[in-house]
Amino acid sequence: MGRRPCRRDRAREGTGVTTLTAIPPVRGKLTPNAPLAPLVWFKSGGMAEWLFEPKDVADLQDFLAALPPQVPVMALGLGSNLIVRDGGVPGVVVRLGKAFAKVEAVDELTLNCGGGASGILVSSTARDHGIAGLEFLRSIPGTVGGFVRMNGGAYGREVKDILVDCDVVIRSGEIATLPLSELGYTYRHSDLTDGSIVVAARFRGHPGEPAAIQAEMDRISAAREASQPLRSKTGGSTFKNPDGGKAWELVDKAGCRGLTMGGAQVSEKHTNFLINTGTATSTEIEALGEEVRRRVKDQSGVELQWEIQRVGRP
Repeated sequence: MGRRPCRRDRAREGTGVTTLTAIPPVRGKLTPNAPLAPLVWFKSGGMAEWLFEPKDVADLQDFLAALPPQVPVMALGLGSNLIVRDGGVPGVVVRLGKAFAKVEAVDELTLNCGGGASGILVSSTARDHGIAGLEFLRSIPGTVGGFVRMNGGAYGREVKDILVDCDVVIRSGEIATLPLSELGYTYRHSDLTDGSIVVAARFRGHPGEPAAIQAEMDRISAAREASQPLRSKTGGSTFKNPDGGKAWELVDKAGCRGLTMGGAQVSEKHTNFLINTGTATSTEIEALGEEVRRRVKDQSGVELQWEIQRVGRP
């Protein structure tokens, strides 16, 4: 396509800063040293060396194809299940905007959803088309790309229960359509490789009445409001539920309800949520999580696993 490949600036190889020269042309927006705190729910953390908001799938493909393979790439959705460490994120952070947020019906029971579409938009569109079984997405505060990658779930359902297939742009810039069977889904995990970005997915439900679907969405919404600190700066569920148990119960039994570290606190309302009371650094939030893990291990012998993704440099 006549584009010069970009390369890493050798003069700064030892600085930890990815200086890209001969940057490939983009039709979207490419921003150096972009603050990420405003883009994540915790409202904390450092900067992205580069923040790329592609115009469309082809723009993303061309950029990644021209990007040196040693430059790390990370996708960012709504930033709801993420701790961005205070040292920032090296390489390129890709954020899918409005062009990737469309949801449309493929047939009577299937929706084609852009990787940047929210769970609320997907579930509402399903309701409008009389497609039931996708109501739980109303409670996942993220985008299609994020919850497809991590097999997001809530209220007894997971993405693996509704996914048909997904379109993924891999680190080389190539695009592939992967069926459910190739994603290797387990609890809050997929086999998608680092640097790959989900740009679209197909979800299938079953026939339902819009009024009944809305009623279920309302029930889920009310249950979340009653039990979770939704109006706080938080990151969603912090730890994965261990086999046969509930993470929040183990945290509570270990005496961690309301525990603080700097400006970070274990929620009084739901003990599997950490919150930023206003001044917390990402270092404090992560350290509080590790202290909770230590206390739970000492009290119950269970080693909690992080569900929240932690990225970047300390």
